[in-house]
This record gives sequence, C-alpha cells and structure tokens, in this order.
Amino acid sequence: MKIAVLPGDGIGTEITAQAVRVLKALNLPMELEEAPVGGAAYDRTGDPLPSATLDLARAADAILFGAVGGWQYDKLPREKRPEQAVLGLRKHLGLFANLRPSIVYPELVNASTLKPEVVSGLDILILRELTGDIYFGQPRGIRVAADGPFKGQREGFDTMRYADGEIRRIMHVGFAAARKRSRRLCSVDKANVLETMQLWKDVAAEVAAEYPDVEYSSMYVDNAAMQLVRNPRQFDVIVTGNMFGDILSDEASMLTGSIGMQPSASLNDSRKGLYEPIHGSAPDIAGKNLANPLATILSAAMMLRYSFDREDAAVRIESAVRKVLVQGLRTADIYESGTTKVGTVEMGDAVLKAL
Repeated sequence: MKIAVLPGDGIGTEITAQAVRVLKALNLPMELEEAPVGGAAYDRTGDPLPSATLDLARAADAILFGAVGGWQYDKLPREKRPEQAVLGLRKHLGLFANLRPSIVYPELVNASTLKPEVVSGLDILILRELTGDIYFGQPRGIRVAADGPFKGQREGFDTMRYADGEIRRIMHVGFAAARKRSRRLCSVDKANVLETMQLWKDVAAEVAAEYPDVEYSSMYVDNAAMQLVRNPRQFDVIVTGNMFGDILSDEASMLTGSIGMQPSASLNDSRKGLYEPIHGSAPDIAGKNLANPLATILSAAMMLRYSFDREDAAVRIESAVRKVLVQGLRTADIYESGTTKVGTVEMGDAVLKAL
C-alpha cells in the first residue's frame, strides 16, 4: 500500500502525525511518503500544489491529507492560495465522490447542541459530488455589468453546470452505498429555481428506477437543511451537488458535537482516494497540542476500507477510537464535565494503547 502523506498547514501537521502513528502500529505492508501541500508548499516553492507533490499523489494508491490555509495567505492571487491545492488534486485525480459520514457516538451525545432524543443513534452518510457545479463551472470571473439596474458596475459571476453523466455516476455510488446501509436515499437539489438542478432531479429519478430495493426520495436543499436539525434520523444516505454538499455536511457535522470528529473520503472511478478530516487548518490553535486528531485517524480507517479493502483494519481503528471515548478521554472541542481533557498527542497515545 503506497500512501502519500500531505499534512499541509496549521493543525494539519499535528493531526496527520497521529494518524500516521496509528497506521504504522497496524504493521501492514505499506509505504508512506510525505510531501508539502497548500501554504507550506507555497512557502517552499511558490506553488500550493508543486509538480513533485502532484506526481507523488498520482503514483500513490491513496492520499492521507491534513488541512490547508492560513490568514497570511488571504491576500495572495486566488490561483496561489492554499485551497487551490485541494481543488487541483480533485481535478487531476478525478476525485468526484466525497463520502462524509456523520455518526453520533453514544458517549458524545451530550456534546451535540441538539437534544439527545433528536440525535441519539444518528448515522447518516452525505455523498457530495466533488468535481462539478459552481466550483468548477466556466465561464467565471469579475467584469463590468453590461446591463441591468447596476450597469457599468463591477459584477462577479460563476456558472453552475452538471452533465447527465456526472449526475448518474454519483447517484450510482450513492445507491450502492445505501444498499450496504439502511436502503434509503434522498437526493437534494433546488429544482424549483435552477435549471441545472432540474436536470439533477430528473436524472436522479431515472437512476433510482434501477434500484427498486432502495427507498428513494428527493428534497429541496433549504428544506433538507431544516430537516437535518428538526429530524436528522429520517435520513440514511443523502446525495447532492458540490456546493449544497459542502454546506449540508458541515451542518451535519455539528449534529455530532464537533467537526473535529468528522472524517471523509474522496474517491475516483478506480477507488483511489484522498482521505481527510472535514475541518480546516485552525491556525488559531496550531502548534498548541489542542487539535482533535480523531477525524484524521477515522479518515485513515476509511482509507483502509475503501481503497485497500481492509475492513478488518478499518474496524480495528474505529473500535480503538470508540474505546478511548468510552474511557472518557476528550480533546477540548468535545470536552464536558466529568470527562478527562487531553491534548492532540495524548489522544493519539490513547488510541495507540487501545489498538
């Protein structure tokens, strides 16, 4: 198993280090090679995704990714900002399917801001299409408005686009995932306003007909956002576009108590994947041994499951994380009275001991 390790910026280096420790402790045949990405790469080479890093990512079977970004890079030209590294990896590697599970562990039910009776037992999977939509659509830019009530002023414009085939492939991934879970899938769109989303809704219904064993429904994104707070357990698998998925998955992460608990997998057609926590680089706490490494450790478990078919090893990691939570160990983001607060390294130590 050849794994590219791209720690990135901020807390990315700290949390990735703990996930690497866990992977090495499994004593599996693997080769790990590290490279700079994001702001760290820009500082060294002037490019957030240097050719050497991209070559390593292409040669690897999977990528363990930390986080990128920092306030010091906010004034750079957009093409030089750290976040462009993530977009570039998605584009160059064809990582179109982003799987973001949101699970409420019994030990963390009180960490959620919602009532325990609303979130207890929550286990949903949000599947976000990752290489299309308004994030990548052309044309885009800033120009002088040629018409309308603000003619002559600067205007920004982006293009929402989805092709039939893009929608079909993400839907097939979603239905396949639903078959392994509770056999329910909800497609989320905004078809009442957007033509792109009307095509999304039409294609989703066509694909749903190929999976009669999966209960299919569709929902407008504004309603879905409300329902995630009102009654999140009604969902099993949610499939949606790039922008809506970005927003809904962050909302869902807070149902669980902390974004620091949320792993993710981004896969292409050959199941090569980029695995990362969904949180950011958190520069305000970087280097202070405060970050929660569990999302990154759980992302490593997803890597073993989806890219390497090592369900046994994935379960070992997830069981170790659960054991640590049962023991009452908590980083600051999930701490509550009666538990024991620990730092990033200490949480890694605890997972290793449980493993």
